[in-house]
Amino acid sequence: MTETLLPTGCPAADQRGSCYFRKGCNPLAETGRSKLQNRRAVLNQQILKAARMRAGAENLLRATTSPKIREQVLLELSYVNSNLQILKEELEGLNISVEVYQNTEETFSIPLIPLGLKETKDVDFAAPLKDFILEHYNEDGAEYENEIADLMDLRQACRTPSRDESGVEMLMSYYVQLGFVENRFFSPSRNLGILYTWYDSFTGVPVCQKNLLLEKASILFNIGALYTQIGTKCDRQTGSGLQKAISAFQKAAGVLNYLKETFTHTPSYDMSPAMLSVLIKMMLAQVQECIFEQICLPGIRNEFFTLIKMAQEVAKVGEMYMLVDTAMNQAPVKENIPYSWSKLAQVKSDHFRALAHYFVATMLCDHQLHQADDEDQQEKAFCQLYDHMPEGMTPLAVLRDRSQRKQLGRLHLHKALLYHKEALRVCSLCTKLRNIEILQEILSVAHKRSLLKYTHQEQIDDFFSLVSAPNILSHTNHKIELIPPLFSNVRDLFERLGPPAVFSAKQRWSPPRFIRFYCEDGQLGFTLKGGPPVQVDCIDPASPAALAGLKEGDTVIAVEDTDCKWLGMSDVLEKLQNLSEQEIEIQVISCQDNAPSLHNKCATYSAGMQKTYSLICLAMEDERTDKAKKVTPKLSFLSWGTKNRQKAASTLCLPSAVSGTSAMKKKLTTPFTLFNTDSSLY
Repeated sequence: MTETLLPTGCPAADQRGSCYFRKGCNPLAETGRSKLQNRRAVLNQQILKAARMRAGAENLLRATTSPKIREQVLLELSYVNSNLQILKEELEGLNISVEVYQNTEETFSIPLIPLGLKETKDVDFAAPLKDFILEHYNEDGAEYENEIADLMDLRQACRTPSRDESGVEMLMSYYVQLGFVENRFFSPSRNLGILYTWYDSFTGVPVCQKNLLLEKASILFNIGALYTQIGTKCDRQTGSGLQKAISAFQKAAGVLNYLKETFTHTPSYDMSPAMLSVLIKMMLAQVQECIFEQICLPGIRNEFFTLIKMAQEVAKVGEMYMLVDTAMNQAPVKENIPYSWSKLAQVKSDHFRALAHYFVATMLCDHQLHQADDEDQQEKAFCQLYDHMPEGMTPLAVLRDRSQRKQLGRLHLHKALLYHKEALRVCSLCTKLRNIEILQEILSVAHKRSLLKYTHQEQIDDFFSLVSAPNILSHTNHKIELIPPLFSNVRDLFERLGPPAVFSAKQRWSPPRFIRFYCEDGQLGFTLKGGPPVQVDCIDPASPAALAGLKEGDTVIAVEDTDCKWLGMSDVLEKLQNLSEQEIEIQVISCQDNAPSLHNKCATYSAGMQKTYSLICLAMEDERTDKAKKVTPKLSFLSWGTKNRQKAASTLCLPSAVSGTSAMKKKLTTPFTLFNTDSSLY
């Protein structure tokens, strides 16, 4: 059941040893995870078919006036709606199939929540890119068939990444490659007409758009999702496994936060700012849970200060899951988040808060203040547990008086039992959670342990038996940080076109001109500058090169049959001087004025998508107002640019659960940021 690939890859089934899959891709792995993803792809197609049938029935219902036809359409519409609801419930069941993604070894840990990968359709880059190369770069597009094939193979491999670092590296390499492709082929004055289709990870609703930024955002989402699957796969019974899980979930949160900050008007529910904020909270809560498990791994000493520390650490886990549960139950996230995820977050919140009260009760019931103990240190640590003490009690009196310690300890055990019962109740109400045996077992064992300790305590019938135990203040010594994505340097597949800072879709060049000339007395008659590629700086108007048509500002792209787009000034001069005694032929191009940007009027098709924030603001530049006042043009729905933090901040964004995440707002650099100057891209 392993998904680890050898460095050379896996041999294809139809070619014995002669062909290998790309490293990081494993399309033939018949694992539970791959079968789950395949089932997700089938469900997406069925949901799309049902959504189209519903749309057709609704259109017919609005168009017809015949009572008989309307009755038949309404009957068919009710059937389609029922079928669509069943399909969406089945997709939700796949999203909560957390046991498939967990470590295969037998463990006694509560399952973690991974994200499923977004599915997509095939895309053919061949014809559009060849036409663009011929028209824009004046080169034969057929000469770049291998590069285009490599790009399409890389995209196809990204649909089935392996669940390890090589799979993440492959997805990141494709994301970086998309930056190169965007710079070279996607002109602001021309739409290539390539249609990208991606399915929502939660609802299965397809989003179709002739915009490369949908592709980039979806790949980023899959990178974050793959990190979550790597984190759930780790063995949480070992220190190294827990550390890998912590790192994976931190990286997942960093990628999702980068997606939220970079692409601000995403047309898909799973990539909306509100949904991404919830997913980031969930990843950080799972990081905190793994940190707590890492602290517990060597064992918990039944010692005063250790129990106080553990109580505050586990209270922090419960608090973070409480924030996740609250965020999941807010609109519009509530309508799209899997119901089982929300209930699992609530179960974990109650479970970990019950553990916090159990640790405090153990500290109070099992330990007494002796003369050899440091009374001041114990009082200080005990005071940090609560924001207030129960009426009639003081920290020092509780530590000194055995009776008060027992009373307060029993109150904490009673509250722990209430939380345990609530966790078991919520778990029993959710069908998906009821089927997770390890979760049921862990909750039952914790409840029985608290109940056993509670029954061993003496019953005290006095005023304190009616008082509720105070809430435990959460605290952790481990700082959780988002780990931003680190994009590695990737070779540009289309580097033969020339340096990307010069030969881009935004810069137009004239067709190549052939200049043939002789040197006079070993002198070229012109000087060069810059590079690569080099440009003609100063030229003698009477020189043979000038008379042959060479102009100041021309860019030299070839000397004889040697391509010079990537050569510096010294290399080009050396080649010219070596040919000084014979006729020299060079190819040059001239910079032309850039074509004005055209308004992007391509629409987004999203079958079955309700009217949400992403469909409200499709603005057109050619709208005219009859009033004399100035109107600030709205951002287009398809303008995925860098967010104007004062004016374009979405009101649907939820507050961050962890302080200190503002440091993530700074711009991250990628290998293609240096030559990309269009602010609408990032």
